[in-house]
Parts: sequence; structure tokens; C-alpha cells
Amino acid sequence: MPEETLLARRRKSSVLQVNTDMSRLSMVPRIDTANPYHSLPSPSGHRPNAHAYHAVQHPTEIVKRVYLADLSAAENPETLSHFGITHVLSVMPGKVSLPPNVPLIAFKQIPLRDAPFEDLISHLPEATAFIRTALYNPNARVLVHCVQGISRSASVVCAFLIEDFKWSPDMALAHVKKLRPCADPNLGFLHQLNEYAAKLS
Repeated sequence: MPEETLLARRRKSSVLQVNTDMSRLSMVPRIDTANPYHSLPSPSGHRPNAHAYHAVQHPTEIVKRVYLADLSAAENPETLSHFGITHVLSVMPGKVSLPPNVPLIAFKQIPLRDAPFEDLISHLPEATAFIRTALYNPNARVLVHCVQGISRSASVVCAFLIEDFKWSPDMALAHVKKLRPCADPNLGFLHQLNEYAAKLS
């Protein structure tokens, strides 16, 4: 094969590779850097999945002074300060890198995995008690979060509504999903919320 023809083919191959790489880059979701409450990768290294990433960009106030969010919100000092968060309830295992420059009154972590057979119900009394006790302070604002703010933390907030507002599990979940559409407790957690409601009644 002539040397010039071989060189031309190599150049064409390089151009095609660059175009392919640029095409792949264009599919990467863009981050709104002007919005400090966007769900960004957290300092702990977690990133919400695509559904959560695009659905919610800030903590959601479910009832007065009780907020539901993902991990990146809990680790964002601007977000905590903006919403006046004083108490943080983490419903997940692993590291939670709370900002050291944001003064919190209390922090509690419940190492719960998002799995249908995980024992949610045994942790609900302490989780709801944490929220209830915090709200005795009229200036308190509670942030409940897991990694994505979809299943574990939503289940805990539903349990709080069931216990303190005397709502049925269906009413509690409908209210949470109305305000935060991405909320979606796994099937096992839904069964356990029904069990918890039955025990309380």
C-alpha cells in the first residue's frame, strides 16, 4: 500500500475517533452551577441516580420545619444555611460529611440499607422520636436524608406522619409524593409502614 494512502487512512480514523468521543461527551448531563441547591456529587463520593438527579434540586419541606432531601443537600453548607437546618437525620450507612462550619444542634445516623428485607420497622421509633424531639424547639428545622432522598428517608418521614399526624400509610405516602414526586419507598418498606401503622393503632 502506498505510504500516502496509509497516512490518509490513519488521519481519517483519528478524526472519526475524536467525533465519537465528542458525541459521548455531549450525552453527559450538564450541571447547573449557578444553582447551589442542585444535586451534585457529595463529598462522601455518592451521586444520586439520573432520576433523582433531575427530579429534585433542593430539600423539600414535607410538613412545617421537616425537610426531605438527598445526601448532597446534607453535605452542602449553603443548602443547610439557606434552609436554616438545625437537626440532621441520616438514614444510610457509611460516611456523612457534614459541613464543619454549619452549627447543628443534633445529628443522628441510622445505618439502614435500601433493600426490601432491611429491618426498617425496628428503627422507626427512634427515628420519629428524633424528629419529634427536635420540633419541640420552635426554631428547629429537621433535614431527613438518605443517599438519594427517594426510599429510606421518605419512609421515615412517612412514619413520622403516620405516628404524629395519625395519617394512614396511603395518606402519608400520597402527601410526600405530591410534594416530592421522586419519593418512592421500596416494596418491603411499604409493607413495614403498614405494619407500623397497625402497631400504633
